Amino acid sequence: MTEEQNNPAETGAAVEGPTRSGFVALIGATNAGKSTLVNRLVGAKVSIVSHKVQTTRAIVRGIAIHNNAQIVFMDTPGIFKPRRRLDRAMVTTAWGGAKDADFIMFLIDSERGLKGDAETILEGLKEVHQPKILVLNKVDRVKPEDLLKLTAAVNEVVKFERTFMISALNGSGCEDVMDYLAAALPEGPWYYPEDQISDLPMRQLAAEITREKLFLRLHQELPYSSHVETEKWEERKDGSVRIEQVIYVERDSQKKIALGKNGDAIKAISTASRKELSEILEQTVHLFLFVKVRENWGDDPARFREMGLDFPTS
Repeated sequence: MTEEQNNPAETGAAVEGPTRSGFVALIGATNAGKSTLVNRLVGAKVSIVSHKVQTTRAIVRGIAIHNNAQIVFMDTPGIFKPRRRLDRAMVTTAWGGAKDADFIMFLIDSERGLKGDAETILEGLKEVHQPKILVLNKVDRVKPEDLLKLTAAVNEVVKFERTFMISALNGSGCEDVMDYLAAALPEGPWYYPEDQISDLPMRQLAAEITREKLFLRLHQELPYSSHVETEKWEERKDGSVRIEQVIYVERDSQKKIALGKNGDAIKAISTASRKELSEILEQTVHLFLFVKVRENWGDDPARFREMGLDFPTS
C-alpha cells in the first residue's frame, strides 16, 4: 500500500496523486460562528449551535474531504475571560487545540470587529507560531470599506497568511477557504476513513444534540450551568434504539424550568432531539429524558471527564 493511497484505499476511494492531511483549529470569541462554520465546511452537523454563549465546551473535530486533502477542523470553545472552573477548563482547551494544530483559523464576527474578547485573542495569537489565516464572518452585514479597515487593523497586530471574507450561514466564500487549506496542508496519509465526519462518539453526540435543544428552548431562562449525559444506549431487536439521558442542573428551581409547566418544556426538548437523532441514525429512536439536581456539578471532576475537559486544580 502506498502512502498516497493509505486511508482512501481502505475505503475504496480512487485518489490520484499525493494525499494531504492536517488539523485546522478554529479560534475565536464566543458566538463568532465557529460551530456554524465547521458544520458548513464539513457538510454535515458535527457541532451544536445555539444563541447561548459558550455553547461549545470541548474540542469537536469535524472531518472534510476536499480534492486530495483530508481536513480535520477542530471547533474549539469560544475564548473569553474565565470566571469559573468550567470557564478556565474551556479556555485552556481552546488554546491547547490551537497549539496542537497544523493551521490556525482566526474567526471574527465582522459586525463586532475587534471589540472585547476578539482583541484579547489576537494578542494571544502572537505567541502561537503555526501558520494562521484570518476569516471574517457575516461579511454580508458590513460595508466593504469597513471590512478592509478591519483586515488592515488585524494584520497590523499579527501577520496572517491570507484573509477570507465569508458568511458561514449562507456559505459565501467558504469554497475559497477549502481550496486554500486543501493546497496548504502537508502531504501525508489521511487520518480517518473517508466516510467518517467526526471523531465524537455517538453517545456523546446524542447528548450534545439534546443540550442544543435545551438551550434553544430555554436559553433565556435556564442558566449556563446545565449538562446532559447519555446513560443508556440499547439497540433493540426491531432495529430501533432506546436512549436514556440525564439533564443535570444545580438547583431545584432550575429543574422546574427544565421540566416546564405540566412537563411542556421537557416534552418539546425530547421531541426535537428525538427527531434529529432519528435522522442522523436513520433508525427509530425512543428517547427518555430525566432531570436531576446535582449541586455544584461544575466542580465535579467526573463531569469534566464526561465533557472531554481537563479538570483545573485551581
